[in-house]
Amino acid sequence: MMKKYYVTCATISFALIAAVLIACTSVNGGIMSKEKGCYVVNTTKLTGDVNGFNGPTPLKIYIKNDKIQKIEALPNEETPSFFARVQENLLNKWNGMTVKQAANAKVDAVSGATYSSNAVKENVRIGVKYYTEHK
Repeated sequence: MMKKYYVTCATISFALIAAVLIACTSVNGGIMSKEKGCYVVNTTKLTGDVNGFNGPTPLKIYIKNDKIQKIEALPNEETPSFFARVQENLLNKWNGMTVKQAANAKVDAVSGATYSSNAVKENVRIGVKYYTEHK
């Protein structure tokens, strides 16, 4: 009878440790997580009403020591050729900026991809604000 008690306690302890580890790496319902020393803000749930030309343009914003490390586009329905220009010419504009600078940055849109550019800029603004309020 005692062996069952120890096995059950060990199983429960393991489950609790696993839950704590998951909670530590994923903050606020999966919106913000940690990867390799960076906070990563996923704007999918934050900016569902922010649309480019064909719908939402969610991003992953990587932040370390309150500086933007990189921004990655997540799957979206934008026209691939236009959005490729946004990825090549816009997403790197915030790299190296502090979150405060990024929140206030006046970044130019990519010519010919204005809707997508404006949606990306709003995603960054909202994502950085979320990071600042929840880090």
